[in-house]
Amino acid sequence: MSFLQDSSFFSMGMWSIGVGAFGAAALALLLANTDMFLSKPQKAALEYLEDIDLKTLEKEPRTFKAKELWEKNGAVIMAVRRPGCFLCRAEAADLMSLKPKLDELGVPLYAVVKEKVKREVEDFQPYFKGEIFLDEKKKFYGPERRKMMLMGLVRLGVWYNSFRAWKGGFSGNFEGEGFILGGVFVIGSGKQGVLLEHREKEFGDRVNLLSVLEAVKKIKPQTPASRQS
Repeated sequence: MSFLQDSSFFSMGMWSIGVGAFGAAALALLLANTDMFLSKPQKAALEYLEDIDLKTLEKEPRTFKAKELWEKNGAVIMAVRRPGCFLCRAEAADLMSLKPKLDELGVPLYAVVKEKVKREVEDFQPYFKGEIFLDEKKKFYGPERRKMMLMGLVRLGVWYNSFRAWKGGFSGNFEGEGFILGGVFVIGSGKQGVLLEHREKEFGDRVNLLSVLEAVKKIKPQTPASRQS
């Protein structure tokens, strides 16, 4: 048992443990920054989206089917992960930069939130100046809801997205549920279908604005004759 008293043997053992721990941590960090462990989004069929119940945010809210939003002229819809999140506010501002072009094409821009906490929706409106509706059953975040938990803290993409939003002057808070990932939809008029479905893969994963515009240009507004058919 004399080797237990050998300081060089002890030092080598501690060094090996340290190298092993560092290697394990590096491997975990590497794997966390791949998409291997990210849940794959399930595409939302038009029939699923049409039947979603939404509420207006007035004092006397009205409940209606989501298809009203796009039935005539199609729509761009942002499913907001959390209105108080500075990353969501940055993406909302990005989408709002398209509004002049969307207005020119006659396509409305909407947002849905999954909860109404304090003044979070009102404080979100300077960044998103379109109409906002409440999706209490979180259907726009499905059909299979996806969450990002602590993995978001070690993903380099999240840190990059955060730096970009911070550099853009955006700030936020921690009010409300923010783990269920959101997304952006471009939905055609009538039965034209879902033309673009962007699902966040991580916090602050913004939709490509050029892709949004390309999808919007495919929308065919409903004529009285086509609505009757």
